[in-house]
Amino acid sequence: MNALLAALDLVIGVTRPVFLGLAAALAVIATLDWLVRTRRISPFGAVARALHRHVDPLLAPVERRVARAGGMPAHAPFWALMAAVLAGIIVIGGLGFLRDQLAFVAASLGGGLRGIYGLTVTWAFTLLQVAIVVRVVMSWIHLRPGAWYVRWSYRLSEPILRPIRNVVPLMGMIDFSPIIAWFALGVVESLLLAIWR
Repeated sequence: MNALLAALDLVIGVTRPVFLGLAAALAVIATLDWLVRTRRISPFGAVARALHRHVDPLLAPVERRVARAGGMPAHAPFWALMAAVLAGIIVIGGLGFLRDQLAFVAASLGGGLRGIYGLTVTWAFTLLQVAIVVRVVMSWIHLRPGAWYVRWSYRLSEPILRPIRNVVPLMGMIDFSPIIAWFALGVVESLLLAIWR
């Protein structure tokens, strides 16, 4: 397990500068492309020709999506940059999360039955809290609750949120049940972990 954790540390250590360099290069390319698209740099010069030949074909799908959403196609390079930065954050965060969970599993398994109990309780309550967060975020961006990528969060969180919602009514348009459930789950998790220390 230590070799796997060391390998993940190495991958994370290499991935960070790679994504940072990629983001810096994309920022320069996005700025140059935007300058050409907005005619601040001559669209007939060598820089513009190179961008039209090499960059514009890569940005075409992003440009179409931006235009369909009502945005300006000239902003497509910056949207592509934002997508790359977001992908980097997700990849690095995901690798860090995986590394932390593997270290937690190794430490828990080394603790015998008590460690396995702690691991099970922690993972179960973390999954419930993540389901609540996903449900709240999805309600902000108005995705339908029946979609396959959201349905799991509704199935896990609704049995917890419904009883709270019956006791604590909506305050205008604000539903406080996810906040109450989040803290209640944290308290119950702490109590369950404290039982077997």
